[in-house]
Amino acid sequence: MRVAGWPSRPLSGDDSDVLVLSRAEVASLLDPDVLVEALAAAMIDLSSGEASMPTRVAALVPRTDGLLGAMPAWLPSASVLETKLVSVFPRNAGGVPTHQAVIVVFDQDTGEPASLMDGTEITAQRTAAGSALATRLLARADSRRLAVVGTGVQARAHLRYVVRVREFEQVVVAGRNPDHARTLAGAVSAELGGAVSVAESIEAAVRGADVVCAATHAETPVLRRAWLGDGAHVNSVGWTATGSEVDPETVRDAMVVVESRSSALSEGPGGANDLVWPIRDGVVGPDHVHAEIGEILAGTRPGRTSADQLTLYKSVGVAVQDAAAAGLVLRRARE
Repeated sequence: MRVAGWPSRPLSGDDSDVLVLSRAEVASLLDPDVLVEALAAAMIDLSSGEASMPTRVAALVPRTDGLLGAMPAWLPSASVLETKLVSVFPRNAGGVPTHQAVIVVFDQDTGEPASLMDGTEITAQRTAAGSALATRLLARADSRRLAVVGTGVQARAHLRYVVRVREFEQVVVAGRNPDHARTLAGAVSAELGGAVSVAESIEAAVRGADVVCAATHAETPVLRRAWLGDGAHVNSVGWTATGSEVDPETVRDAMVVVESRSSALSEGPGGANDLVWPIRDGVVGPDHVHAEIGEILAGTRPGRTSADQLTLYKSVGVAVQDAAAAGLVLRRARE
């Protein structure tokens, strides 16, 4: 297969072809509902210890606050061995995504490269699918108002995915740039066939929301505990090396759920400052994280226990999610 901008020859060095898939092809091969279920299985594998997933490593580019991370994983239940190379450059603006990636899938029996595919689309969709899964598990069944904070790729993906797991009557977006928020709301309204409104401020969007999705590169918290009602559910997927998206008071009061404790609580490029810093500063104890998503799915840890409980899903993105998505893409491409 020849794809513009990608190599047109076999990449393995012999006569076997490596399937090369562009971003548009990857997007066309991902089904949102199927992806959410694939992530559920992957998270159970991760929490049960079946999957192999080392902590990510990264080369840092201090002058731009950027990094290049490597995220390998073996997901035995999906028969996927892969690695993702992802660049995260929070200062990117305009038409250049802050996250850009490629994924290589290898044959799990021989180690031969099987596919080289765009990872930018997979990163966007699997992250939003993870939040949809967390919302399905943790948000109140009667949730009616969804607020999305952010105006970039992840905000748009969350608007597409999270609305699939609850019957929202009101969907609102907010960001630091009102023009970007209006553009996003217009585009998603047309795509989803329902009205998405724009709040005058982030605080106005969050107050009264049953589900809040934060997808920013904020250096200082954009979500405040004072704005969140009791019983709200928060998905936070934003990351920067030097900041946090959620204030410590929200972390303190919430039932916190993560993909992986070891990933979320690690120092450096794999961890969540939103959680690491409150532990460091004594705001919460080292065992404050309530559960991993896979533990709740497997029934080894409980989910929400009361209607007025504040819940927080803090995502840092884990490689088994990429593996689950890449496996779906490769199987459908071969079909």
